[in-house]
Amino acid sequence: MTACVVVFAITFLACLFLLATQRWHARYSLDDAFGVQKHHTKPTPRIGGVAIFLGLVSACVVTSGEARPMLLSMLFASLPAFAFGLLEDVTKRVSSGTRLIACLLSGLTAWYLTGVAMQDTGVPALDWLLGYLPLAVAFTAFAVAGVSNAVNMIDGFNGLAAGAVAIMAGAIGLISLNVGDTQLVSVCCIVVALALGFGALNWPMGKLFLGDGGAYLLGFLVAWLAVLLPMRVANVHAWATILVCAYPVLDVGFSVYRRSHRQGHHPGQPDRVHLHHLIHRRIICKLFPGLSRDLKNGLTSPLCWIATALPAGYAVLFAENNGALALGFGACIFFYAGLYARLTQFRWCFSAWTLRPLPASQKSNAPQ
Repeated sequence: MTACVVVFAITFLACLFLLATQRWHARYSLDDAFGVQKHHTKPTPRIGGVAIFLGLVSACVVTSGEARPMLLSMLFASLPAFAFGLLEDVTKRVSSGTRLIACLLSGLTAWYLTGVAMQDTGVPALDWLLGYLPLAVAFTAFAVAGVSNAVNMIDGFNGLAAGAVAIMAGAIGLISLNVGDTQLVSVCCIVVALALGFGALNWPMGKLFLGDGGAYLLGFLVAWLAVLLPMRVANVHAWATILVCAYPVLDVGFSVYRRSHRQGHHPGQPDRVHLHHLIHRRIICKLFPGLSRDLKNGLTSPLCWIATALPAGYAVLFAENNGALALGFGACIFFYAGLYARLTQFRWCFSAWTLRPLPASQKSNAPQ
């Protein structure tokens, strides 16, 4: 508990330092208020990942026992994802493909340092394939990179990504506590402290942003926790941690599918039709028309936190029941699809209209 308090304090103080010194680094660190996915009203520093990284370094110093080598391996493995994300934050010139490769490299580094790879998913056919170590390592790297990018993609409103990571890491920690893995509980608590230490200045008014560096760093940390739990505890399969991460995973999966099936959209092209954008426009702006733009921004995140907490809580309750977890994930898919349909088409089901190719004459009017 003492380590968590120290990590929270250092992360929070580092955020304050970044804000107090922004006149020195503003030329490189400020995120302007113009862009497809931007909802803030004034230029804001987007290097909050630096504070989180410093908090992680402090965690490696103040933590003892088996948790320390676990945190050290996570620190070193996160370096590629964090470094290339931060480079994008200050230069705006690092391609999405390069950042994806960096996240893959972080996943490979984590395996190299720990020897842990996903080989027990609870799906017999897949587990048979993953018995071949190179396939297991590749699968692990792609899973880690996928969750890291998913956290970056949901980083659209004040506090959303940091709060979601705190919820997901907390859920993994609760499952670990229930099965007696106290060392993993300690690491999960550290990740929660990192997310909350940053979130204290990010939500609700968005004084400091995660940036790509911070989002990839937090995303990697929760992704690796999701790999470690089922590999350390035999009776907890990967379905549990997949369900814990259901909200960002479904958001990125649905977004890629949606964009790849609509003319004029590339799977990596940003847009403003993620679920959190729709919740902001269709719910928050309708319910609170008189609030300032900044407050509407901040109020969007709690609804998305609920969408994160519901499947995560279900995973905690049924962590050792593979059938219930698989059914829960299927229910999440249907609920996500139904909610998305409701917010876009005002009905609780999809029609062919959702993914229809856009006529050339309408491309210029496509949703942004």
